[in-house]
Formats: sequence, structure tokens, C-alpha cells
Amino acid sequence: MHARQKGITFIGWLILLVPVAIVGYAAIRLAPMYLNYMKVSKAMTQIAAGHAGEDQVNPTAIHVELINHLYIDSVTYPTADAVEVVRDGDKWVMRTNYEDQAGLFAGISLLVKFDKSLTID
Repeated sequence: MHARQKGITFIGWLILLVPVAIVGYAAIRLAPMYLNYMKVSKAMTQIAAGHAGEDQVNPTAIHVELINHLYIDSVTYPTADAVEVVRDGDKWVMRTNYEDQAGLFAGISLLVKFDKSLTID
């Protein structure tokens, strides 16, 4: 009488582990982009909170503050030019909208779009 083989074969392991490895590698490539976005978002939030309640908001001063925050946090991309300060009715809005790209394999890249708006009250 023959015993039935139990368990997974080497080919089965490859079929299971290759997609997991690709997703893990993509996560490693995406992590720095999201860390930069979180630093930009944090800087925008701190600046908006610091200027809350002011009658006169100076967009140039906000850009200088943002440049300083990004320099301290060692953020090289995006630059402070990616953040715009615009008037929306009677309020000021800080808005950033940019794309970041990371190479995955030879001709395959990951493209991530970031968009954040904050109202300075």
C-alpha cells in the first residue's frame, strides 16, 4: 500500500512566496514616499495651527516657514513650491497636490498621487 504524500511542494512554495515577495518589495519602495508625505502634512498642520486666528495671513511668510520645516525634516521632494497658499472666500487655504514615483523593476514604476488641503482659520 502506498502512503499519500502530504504537504506542499517546492513549486507550491514558489507560487505562494513570489507574489508575497513582490508586494513586500513594493511596500519597501513606497515607504519613503509616504514618510515624506507625512512630514509635509505635519509641517502644513503645524503652520496652519500657528497662523490660526490671524487677521492678516502672509503667504510669503508661510512659504518661508514651510521651507524651514522641510529643511529641518530633511525633505528634498516635494519642495515648498508644491504647496500653494490661496484665498478661498474670506479664508486662506494651504493646498498641496503632487505626484511621486518609485521604480519597482526594469520598466515598471509605482506612481502615487498626494493631495492635501488645510484651511487656516
